[in-house]
Amino acid sequence: MYEIINQEGRAKSARFTTVHGVIETPVFMNVGTVGAIKGAVSTMDLQEIKTQVQLSNTYHLHVRPGDDVVYKLGGLHKFMVWDKPILTDSGGFQVFSLAGLRKIKEEGVYFHSHVDGRKIFMGPEESMQIQSHLASTIAMAFDECPSSLADRNYIQQSVDRTSRWLLRCKEEMQRLNSLPETINPHQLLFGINQGGTFDDIRVDHAKRIAEMDLDGYAIGGLAVGESHEEMYRILDAVVPHLPKNKPTYLMGVGTPANILEAVERGVDFFDCVYPSRNGRHGHVYTNQGKRNLFNAKYELDSRPIEEGCGCPACQHYSRAYIRHLLKAKEMLGMRLCVLHNLYFYNTMMEEIRQAIRENRYAAYKKQKLEGMQGAAD
Repeated sequence: MYEIINQEGRAKSARFTTVHGVIETPVFMNVGTVGAIKGAVSTMDLQEIKTQVQLSNTYHLHVRPGDDVVYKLGGLHKFMVWDKPILTDSGGFQVFSLAGLRKIKEEGVYFHSHVDGRKIFMGPEESMQIQSHLASTIAMAFDECPSSLADRNYIQQSVDRTSRWLLRCKEEMQRLNSLPETINPHQLLFGINQGGTFDDIRVDHAKRIAEMDLDGYAIGGLAVGESHEEMYRILDAVVPHLPKNKPTYLMGVGTPANILEAVERGVDFFDCVYPSRNGRHGHVYTNQGKRNLFNAKYELDSRPIEEGCGCPACQHYSRAYIRHLLKAKEMLGMRLCVLHNLYFYNTMMEEIRQAIRENRYAAYKKQKLEGMQGAAD
């Protein structure tokens, strides 16, 4: 059940009730591709840094350890010891990023595993079956994510196929949820809007999938090479045509500024590898901008990454010590930076929800963006 708590302009804060607990939106989903956040972050850590939803990847878990293994061990929640919601993406994006290794047909996609080269076939039914084995809270429909450089004709054909695949996903999900051996018979299905940077194709597709009465709707195929301005233009065009009584998810986005802009345009769900990837390279987010802890100026800096931050890294360690760990290639350095960045994102989402619920989001967004402009000192 999706219940809007308050709306300020198009920005909305809602409560999404699932079988694994309530998700307060807007929400940032912490990306644990293979069932763990890169950077030695455990699910106990995720509880401590205010994570609401963990996101894992269907393709990667199918290849290794195998979704059948996860199923035999009781599903992904038991496997990784996480009792809150999990979203699994369909594997579509990963399959299509393997451009040299795959062949798309109406029935699905034939491709080679990036791990051992073995031949794999994945279509809508297979993606739903794998996600049902994983027993995630939310399953994503299998779609094609066309290149942002593809021509209009190709994108239209691709979107039409994605629509046909979505119907197959919905039918297969209903079948799987009715089986007695299914671990999570309450698994939810989100459809995905595609269409490159063509507003009319996007809007037409949004209208088509809105009629399918799914549990939620994602906007895919952005943050893949187009400008930020193009992304915001597409959100302005598409979001009004998605159901108001269902959550809206912008896939793979993004920077704190991207999130603030997309929330203003009505988006509820986000995910991105930036906080963990940047953290592993010593780049940390603060309210004064990004810091590169490899910089020599932090060698004798005894302050935390950000003063006043409640994350485990800032509560105990100095910039100087974390810089030393990073320079020495000690895993603890990466881990502390990832924990800080995820805490920063999760805290920002908490602030966003509060601001919308108190009708002061416009002022909050302006203040936040002004503070984060440029590099921190």
